[in-house]
Amino acid sequence: MKKYTLPKPFFFSLLLLMSLIRPGIMVGQEEKSTEQDTSVVIPEEPLTYKNKDWNEFDFGFTTFRIGGGFIMDYVAHSQDEDGETQSELAKIVLEDQFKTRDFRVILGGKFNTKLPLAWKTAIMWDGDNEEWLVRETGLVIGLPKLNSQVFIGRTKEGFSMPKIMNGHSPWGVERQPAVDLIPIMADGIRWYVYLPKSRVFGTVAAFNDVLSHEQKFSTFSEQYLLRLGWLPFYNKEEKKLLHIAGYARYGKPENGKFKVRSRPESNASPYFIDSGEFASDKTYSYGGEIYYTSGRWMLGTEGYTHNFKSDSSEEHTFAGADFVISYFLTGESRPYNTTGNIYQFVPVNKPLGQGGWGAWEAVFRISNFNLNEESGSIQGGNMTRITPMINWYVTRAVRIEFVYGYTILERFGLTGHTHLFQGRFQYTLF
Repeated sequence: MKKYTLPKPFFFSLLLLMSLIRPGIMVGQEEKSTEQDTSVVIPEEPLTYKNKDWNEFDFGFTTFRIGGGFIMDYVAHSQDEDGETQSELAKIVLEDQFKTRDFRVILGGKFNTKLPLAWKTAIMWDGDNEEWLVRETGLVIGLPKLNSQVFIGRTKEGFSMPKIMNGHSPWGVERQPAVDLIPIMADGIRWYVYLPKSRVFGTVAAFNDVLSHEQKFSTFSEQYLLRLGWLPFYNKEEKKLLHIAGYARYGKPENGKFKVRSRPESNASPYFIDSGEFASDKTYSYGGEIYYTSGRWMLGTEGYTHNFKSDSSEEHTFAGADFVISYFLTGESRPYNTTGNIYQFVPVNKPLGQGGWGAWEAVFRISNFNLNEESGSIQGGNMTRITPMINWYVTRAVRIEFVYGYTILERFGLTGHTHLFQGRFQYTLF
């Protein structure tokens, strides 16, 4: 039985080599601020800092920075009798295993031009599908007079705070299931703006599948997105903010068909809820999010409704939500960036090897995604998960997660319960 998969040796060796060139990146190095130069920011990964690191170079016409990341997961399952019956009926097998979540290499920089212009390219080994994928790749054009930026290329749609954030930076071990049907990447153009005086922000985006038609992540032939938000208050020095945003999204499913499914917030586990394939010509998604930060505390909630319509079949509606509370035991606070209006990587006040034990974060989260329709047409399952977990940020580059998940699943006329015991090792080279 295949317990885990590793990326191709060359790229894995490259990541280890980058660590060995300057071991201080992992331990023993003075931690630099993760505050970005907000004149031009490449949204998914922080690539430019006030002080150049060993992995950033200046070639005159452009800067050049190399980064990357690696995630290894572990999961063990324990089910009650109804849970085991549900797994049998769904024809899924729960394996206790180690699994490579992803491995990525990122290159990027800023051109030496009057108009702020940045570039980025990235590739990732997808441990789930065991294939290489082109990740966020394109150009970022800064529009300082309009307090905005434009990304042209392959990027994130801009739907849901954790979905917009870098995959290595959110507080949870996985994003909430209610946004799993939103593709992680899309090809097109995204404009985002922040108005400092009013503290209003927004995103307008349009995408199609001309370049990604055959790729597994491309489940829509075209998508359009609007995100509008407001910061009622934002005090960077006191580390206090209130973030409110709403979303409206239109999508045209590939080939007039769609399937919604989600894992129990464990990439090494099978899909617990699954709508099966159904006819859909267009889909409308609506939702909102609220996040509050005060020092070492963060509270947040999101809720979404996804409506699928078809000219030849009945409509379908699925809804989901989540709530999270986070507290840093060691006094850190999760940074917030008004470029893109997202949370960033956690700074580590006292890394391991520098007289401290890193940063420790306690997280409690509840999520739900319901694929059981009242009409009975689709009974894909109603899944709720309760998650207490601890994040240990050993250094700026290394993070270890200790996770317990309690999943309640309503499917096949049964209510099953599954205990998930998870661990994650994560290395991120900025």
